[in-house]
Amino acid sequence: METNQKLPVIIVNGLHSDARREVVEGLLNSVPGSVVLHHDLSSAVEGTVRRTVRDASGVKSSGDVPLVNDCACCALREDLIPELERLAADDTPRLAVLELWDSVEPSAMAEVIATHGSGWAEVKSVVAAVDPALVLPYLVNGDDLAEAGLAAAATDQRTVGDTWARQLEYSSVIALVESEEADETDRALVGQLHPTASQAAAGSDTLTSLALSGFDVEAAGAAQHPACALLPQEADECGVSTLVWRQHRPFHPERLYEALEDLCCAAARSRGRFWLADRPDTLLSWDAAGGALCIEDNGPWLASLPDAAWDMVPPFRRAAAALDWHPEHGDCCQHLVFVSPDLDREGVSALLESCLLTNAEYAAGREAWKSLPPAFDDILDPVH
Repeated sequence: METNQKLPVIIVNGLHSDARREVVEGLLNSVPGSVVLHHDLSSAVEGTVRRTVRDASGVKSSGDVPLVNDCACCALREDLIPELERLAADDTPRLAVLELWDSVEPSAMAEVIATHGSGWAEVKSVVAAVDPALVLPYLVNGDDLAEAGLAAAATDQRTVGDTWARQLEYSSVIALVESEEADETDRALVGQLHPTASQAAAGSDTLTSLALSGFDVEAAGAAQHPACALLPQEADECGVSTLVWRQHRPFHPERLYEALEDLCCAAARSRGRFWLADRPDTLLSWDAAGGALCIEDNGPWLASLPDAAWDMVPPFRRAAAALDWHPEHGDCCQHLVFVSPDLDREGVSALLESCLLTNAEYAAGREAWKSLPPAFDDILDPVH
């Protein structure tokens, strides 16, 4: 490799381990001189992470990496850059395929490479390896990763469903393996969960070409941030629907809280940003999969910031706010997306509408809204 040429890195991820291995083998065999770097976190219970580097001829090197702060994923991050730097300095590999272990999310690894390896390595794509028949079963799986033996740290509280959703939605390319059990509904679900991702068959020349096409780490992170997430659009195909629900009136906190369970279970996947009347200046995120819902405070809406602060706001955020802008409320809004087979679109919409402020409550104004019963305090302001 020439000294001025960066080592191209393709990140392959996903909980579908058989599919992931098939995708990795296809890339390894299609690009001469490529190597695969993999950290096996299943040995974390023994206090180490097993690192393997191999090419088409077999294993080139391996070793054990000690845990960092009792965290296998932290050990992976600590070891990743030195290993990639060694490969880049070797001048032999034409491509490094980073195969992430089952529950490792690609966003953190892509950001580590972009931050610490920008001078000699370049992320070319993030590929989600997908068995279409397993998409729905994994998405609706509410088991904790620890229960499934897939936790990356003792404090890992993620579920199978939300981890799988984030892996898929962050990826720029979706690699589909052949599956006799998969049908058109399964494939439609993949497309509606992440409609902007390119798709290709595992092992195909098309996949190799897409995987080398380039990746913008900053844009990918912005597309997943609740304040400016690039959410799916309306769709209805092969029994799978995407409902995009937008409103510029805030939710009544008590009525929304009472509806959370029904809303959370209404779709295989739902996400977005929303507005509570008693917290009118706060942008709240909604992230649900597998029957589990995560609601978080993501700071102020842009409309709540002084004009002088706007220059410090990233352009991605300003662009997202412009799309939702309202002459009275600015970017304060409800922007929620529900994706699922057999989605009751009318039922979900009606339930969401019933949680909004009534005409009389809305007319009372912001100061009155702040006095409404604070039903979400236990979620947003937990006592430690």
